[in-house]
Amino acid sequence: MIKIFKSKKIMSEIVNQKSACPIHSITELLNRKWVFGILRDMFLGKKHFNEFKTSQPNMSNVVLSDTLKYLEKQGLIIKNVCYEESQKKTEYYLTEKGEKINAVLYEMVLYGLYVLEDDLRTEEYKKQIKEEYEEILNIN
Repeated sequence: MIKIFKSKKIMSEIVNQKSACPIHSITELLNRKWVFGILRDMFLGKKHFNEFKTSQPNMSNVVLSDTLKYLEKQGLIIKNVCYEESQKKTEYYLTEKGEKINAVLYEMVLYGLYVLEDDLRTEEYKKQIKEEYEEILNIN
């Protein structure tokens, strides 16, 4: 059976269209400085503004608030406001779409461990970090 592929020129034109490029789409989605830290924190179970702020002390409250609004607008998180004993309590949760970003984050962990920082950690320590992220990110 002979397979006929489109020419590389035609394929390149398709891939270079922003609307057709999934790499461009994910880059646009995650292109804010604090997004990865907040998503990691959410996978760790953090859900309150002050918990995110504690993890990222150099991030201003305004930037944190704007980033949470951005993640909500993108459909990665939801904001839940409830009242307990006349106190307003705000919590943030990953949506199904947000939970699916776990594989992207995990691949970034692996790339960081085994490509970017290949010789900076012992194999045992890399394995430990990898296994912890597998648990945090629900990688089966």
